[in-house]
Formats: sequence, C-alpha cells, structure tokens
Amino acid sequence: MMVRKNPLSLRVRQALFGSIAAGAASLAFAAPQESQVAPDAVTLDKITVTAQSREQELQDVPIALQVVNAQMLDDVVAEDLSGIDMFVPGLVVNGQQPTQPSFQLRGISTDDFGIGTDPAVGVYVDGVYAGRGGGVLLPFTDVERIEVLKGPQGTLFGRNTAAGAISIVTHRPGPDAEGRSRLRLAEHGKQYVDAMANIPVGEDSAFRLNGVFNQADGWIQDANTGEDLAPEDNWATRAAFSTRFGDNTTAWITWDHENLDQLGQATIGIVPLPAAPATPSLPVDETAYLDPRRTPAAVDVDGNEESRRFDGVTLIVDHALSWGSLTSTTAWHDYDSLNRVEEDGTDRRDLYVDSVNTESNTNFYQEFKFAGSGERFDWVAGASYFREKADQTSQVNAYTDSVDTIVRNMGLAPTPDGTLYGFTSQVMQMYGIPLTLMGEPWNEQFVNTLETTAYALYGDVIWRANDRLNLTFGLRYTRDEKDFSWFNDQRHAPGLDATLDQMEALGIFAMLGIPKEAYIFDIAFIDPPAMMNKGVKTRDSNSWDDISPRFVADYHFTDDLMGFASVAKGYKAGGFNALQIDSQFENEDVWNFETGIKQVLPEYGFRYDASAYYYTYDNRQAIRLDTTPAIPRYVVDTSDLEAWGVDFNAIWQATRALSLDFNAAYIDSTYRNYVTPEGIDVSGQATGIPKWSFAAGAAYLWDLDENGSVRASVRYGYRGKTRCSDESQSQGTCGVSPALRLGESQELANLRVGWTSGSGRYGVAVYGENLLDNQYVNGLATYGKTVLGTVGARVTPPRVWGVEFTAGF
Repeated sequence: MMVRKNPLSLRVRQALFGSIAAGAASLAFAAPQESQVAPDAVTLDKITVTAQSREQELQDVPIALQVVNAQMLDDVVAEDLSGIDMFVPGLVVNGQQPTQPSFQLRGISTDDFGIGTDPAVGVYVDGVYAGRGGGVLLPFTDVERIEVLKGPQGTLFGRNTAAGAISIVTHRPGPDAEGRSRLRLAEHGKQYVDAMANIPVGEDSAFRLNGVFNQADGWIQDANTGEDLAPEDNWATRAAFSTRFGDNTTAWITWDHENLDQLGQATIGIVPLPAAPATPSLPVDETAYLDPRRTPAAVDVDGNEESRRFDGVTLIVDHALSWGSLTSTTAWHDYDSLNRVEEDGTDRRDLYVDSVNTESNTNFYQEFKFAGSGERFDWVAGASYFREKADQTSQVNAYTDSVDTIVRNMGLAPTPDGTLYGFTSQVMQMYGIPLTLMGEPWNEQFVNTLETTAYALYGDVIWRANDRLNLTFGLRYTRDEKDFSWFNDQRHAPGLDATLDQMEALGIFAMLGIPKEAYIFDIAFIDPPAMMNKGVKTRDSNSWDDISPRFVADYHFTDDLMGFASVAKGYKAGGFNALQIDSQFENEDVWNFETGIKQVLPEYGFRYDASAYYYTYDNRQAIRLDTTPAIPRYVVDTSDLEAWGVDFNAIWQATRALSLDFNAAYIDSTYRNYVTPEGIDVSGQATGIPKWSFAAGAAYLWDLDENGSVRASVRYGYRGKTRCSDESQSQGTCGVSPALRLGESQELANLRVGWTSGSGRYGVAVYGENLLDNQYVNGLATYGKTVLGTVGARVTPPRVWGVEFTAGF
C-alpha cells in the first residue's frame, strides 16, 4: 500500500475548511458557566487560564484549549480524570485500573506499563509534573478547573508533552471562612463523601482542608461465590496553608495523601470451556467468543488486589520584584502501588494465570520562574530540575496444573499423555509414592530500577508588534539522564522444588528415565536476552538532549476576533524497554503546524474557537504483544506517524436560564513508516484512532426566588469507531469477533437535576451516569490465548442512578 503524499498546504486548507464548516453547523450549542445565573441574557463569563505560564483570558491564548470547570465536573460526577474521558473530544483516559491508567490526546499515547518509558501526555497539578502513570490518576480534591492543552507543549511545559498537557488547577486558601460537605449515594452500594473547610488565620494566612471517602460494592459478582468483583475503596485528604510575608511575598504549601485498597479490575472469560479435565482447543476460535456483557464471571485469582499509597508535598513561593516576579516551586511525590489481576477469566487451576505489577516511586521537582511585562513585551523564563527514583516488579503467576497445560499444548513433554507434572504424579500414585507435583504455585518475575535526572532551561516571549499583532518566540533546552537495570529472577516454586528434591533422593527420576532438569524451566520471560542473563542484574545508562522551540503569530482583527498560526515541537525522552534486556529508544519528536480562530459575539452570548493542525511524529514508543514466539511476550517497538485534524469548541448563553455547549474533534492519523514484529507492513494505514469525536451539553436554571433554584443539565459524548488495520487485527484491538464488537463507536450520556436553597447552603440532586446503559469491551487479556486457549475481557460499567446531598456555610 502506498503512503499518502498530500502536500502540507492542501492538508491545512482541508482542515481549516472543515473547522469553518463545523463552526457554521454548531451555532446552536454552547457550555455551562461556572455561575448558575448569568448576569443577563447574553453575557458570558470571562475565563482566565494559565496555559502559557501567565494569566490570560481564554480567548487571547493562541493554543487549542478546552477548559473543564468545577460545574462541569459536578454535572458528569467526575471523581478523577477518567470522569471527563468522553466529554473532551480528542482526549481518551482509561482509568479502569487507577494504578495503570492510559492517556491519549490527538491520537498520541504511550501504551506502556513499564518504568523504562515515559508518558506522551503530561499531567500537571498546580504547575507540577505529576510523573508517570502509577501516581497520576488520583481523586479530585478541591479542583477549580482543568485545562486540556492539545498539541505539543514542549516549550511551555517541557518533557513528556509530545501529545499535549492536562493542567489541573486547585483552589488556594482564601480570606473568608467557609465550608461545605457532600454525600453521594448510588446503586451497587456506592458511598461518596467529600468535605472542605477554609479557615482564615489572621489577615494574611489561611488553612484549607479537604477530605474524600469513596466506597462501592461493585457491579460484577462472581457466579459461584456471589463475591463483588469490581468494588471501589479509597480515601484522600489534602491540607493547604497560605500566608504572606510583607507586601511582596506569598507562600502556599499543600500536602496530599491518598490510600487505595480494592480488588483489581474484573476479567470475564469469553472462550467456551469444555468440561474438565478437557481444555480449550488451539488455536482459539475467535468467532465463537462469548459476549462478556452476558456471560457470568467465575474467577479464582489469588491475592486479587489493586492498592496504592500516595503522598505529595508542594511549596510555591511568589515574590514581587520591581521589574516582574519570581516564583519558586518545590515538590516531592512518593507512592507505592500494586496491581494483581487475573488473565484467564476462569475458575480452573489447569488454566490459571495472573499478572502482577508492583511499583515504588519517589521524585523531586524544583523550578525557578521569572516573569515580567513591559510596554511591548511579556516574558517568562526559568530553570527546572527533576529527580526520580523508581522500582518495578512485573510478575506472572500460575500453578503447576496450568503450566502442565502449556507443556501439553506446546508438545514439550516426553510422556505418553503430553503432560509432565500430571503424568509423573500419576505414576507415583500408581506405585504408592505419597508425592504429587500438582497444585503448586509458580511465580516468575522481572525486576527493573530507574534513576532519572532532568534539567531544563526555557524562555517564552510575547512581542506586541502593534495593537493587533503579537509574535511569540519560545525555546526550551532539556537534558535527561537515565540509569536503568533489568533482573530476570529465577523461577520461584518452593513447593515444587521441595518435592523434586524428595523425588531425587528416592531415585524416581532414574526410574522414569526423565532427568530432574526437565522439570525446571520458565514460561514467561523467555526471550533470548532474558534467558542469557537469568539471575544476573544488567545495567545501562544514557542521556538525551532536546531543544523544543515554538513560534506563534496571533492577529486581533477586532477586539472579539483573533486568528493565529503556530509551529511547535514536542518531545518525549528516550528510554528503555522494561522487559527486553539491553534495549533502549531514542527521543520521540513531534512537529505540529496549526492555525485557528477564536471569536466572541457578545451581543449573542456566543463564543467559539476552531483550529486545524498537521503533525509528524517520529519514533513513537508503544508496547504491544508480540505473537511471533510460541509463548507471546510484551515488547516495545517504534513507529512513525502523521496526522491532520480539526478541533472546535463553542459556548452559547442562549438566555439567562439556558446555556449550551458543543465540542468536536476530527483526526486522520496514519502510519508513515511501520513494520510490526510479525512482519506486517502497515505504512500508510490508519493507526486505529477514530476520525470523529464530539460532546454536547445543555443546562437550564429555574429561579424559584426565595425558594432557591433548580438546575438541570445533560451531557452527551460520542467517539467514532476504531479504524481497523492489519496491525490492529493482529493485536485483537479491532474486529476479531461479532460478539465483542471491539472498536465500535461509543456514546455516553449523563444527567443531573439539583435543587439549591435560597441561601445557597443546602442542596439535593439526583443524577444518572450512562443513561443509555451502554457497556463496551475496553480490553482483552490475551496472555494465555496461544498457550492455554483462554481469553479474558474487561467491560465498562452499566448505568448508575444516584442521589446527592450538599451542605455548606
């Protein structure tokens, strides 16, 4: 298949035409405002953002940007970033495993659970980089707004923002005493409580305290035991203190703590099982898959757990100078997490396999930022230092029963029935020897360590060339230094080894004619480098440098209409494949070309923005299951991509009571150069990213005078179907089986109706999540597919109804 050769200019013209057409088609939509009552029928609230490391009005920022305010978070009952997944077009957040989430923006993501690579979407909290996946998806505590910056942000935000950045901004302690509490009760035993207290201390200081408690039984039950398989159980707290030293200096310190302790996500087996002791036939018949939405769950995972302990401290000091300001940001994060989930989705020991991911991470961040403003220039400049130390253990657990099934299916045993441990146990039983090799736990693990040091220098200048034209020049230099290690530990099966020693002492191996060594082998981490370095710690180190520029021109045709064009580079540091010894990757680079418009029509209470972009992405790192070996293995490989697309956002305050919004994203993402480990050349084919996604919302407010007010809101999100390719077919992420409907388009609708008292102190609301009751298969556990004949599926939650009570002062 030939690679498309459309010139850049044609792509940009096509995209810009699409954005204008989208704007014309969406005049009937707009977004809920932060306040419940607009000042008049057609007045829009001004939105202030810090996307360019300085406070600006949203309409003056020449970046494709969507803001999610606190009102919208309440409307969609978002408890963490995964709650806005379907309502920010172009952004995909998979949070079914809080300790192993994935983020995608404008079709770019890093699907990796190893510490050797970094994410392509950077998450920041109050300007501080949140780090890698295990400590990113934390509960919301006192969030003021979320800014989703689309496109590379290498100059402004730095490393690991090749796809964009998600900036979470929290409330600072204020001068007024206030407090609030909220209780949510919903189906499946859901109990959610959060509370806030703002306590002034004198004229210049204040405390702000927050707490969140969340618990639910879960919406999946084990068909055999009735046990809840998808519970929620976590709590979080946040303490903040701000103070002023003299007239020019303020300090703000926060401490965050979270504790998560629940079961790992449920896996439902979708391969029809024959009666034991028979096992599924190989190869697996994918057309016979069961629909997991209608299949009982029956699992037997040992030590099922997903847990995390997180602590973080941030100190921000602002000092005003005669020529500008200095901001010092110091942050420390520390977390430990564990995730153990079943892979086979059955309750049979002869098919058992589970996986465990354990992480420990400590990082420190220091930044000094200077900012100033003059008659013609606004500028920021700074330096940052980041230090990280991480440990990760990847485990595969089985039983000798399931290992025997693998041995038989692979034809590895020199015995009449094809089994090894089963046959030997039967022989010993036949001769009255009271020993067995069955039922013994089997563990293999791969251990990695990482030490990262990153330095950066950056500057960004906005030159007001005249009253209408602004030119922005930005540059960041980054250096990443990484030390990495691999350790493929010895197979751990103490019960089995003890029995083998007894058998050796009794001379049983000689009687069988099978050497003891035939019973000692590995099934998981068996690629040649791993086996050559068995039991040996291997180390490597490298450093990567990058210069990330951006150039922006924005022109204000009127006070309410602005157009812009930009060229920006995004960068993700090079790294190492956690499960392939001595493998490493160079930097990921993305160049993004963008043009757009932003306009406010104040007489109509309408605001919109549209942008068209084209990017090339080199050396993208992604984890995938390599199915070429007899026993599959996870590898990280690289590919080159290109894409063009359009983003559109609109807000309309139609009347004093009615507000609407519409947001849309279109993208055409293809591989420029990629041959999969299976030898499939998919250059020119789609990367799987859906072309269309959009979200719309409406809110209406009934003013009941002294009796308070009633506000109703509805939000709808849509994401188009996956664009299948030869690569996605081989990975089982698209097509595969009519019963699974993998890659189908998705939609989500949420509703909230709430009453607030006239004083604003009390409220009650009812809400519904997933009103259409759609459930989607969002992942397959295929680790045992080729060796055990098992495949597990993971499904999104069903519709949920709940009620909310609030009180405040």
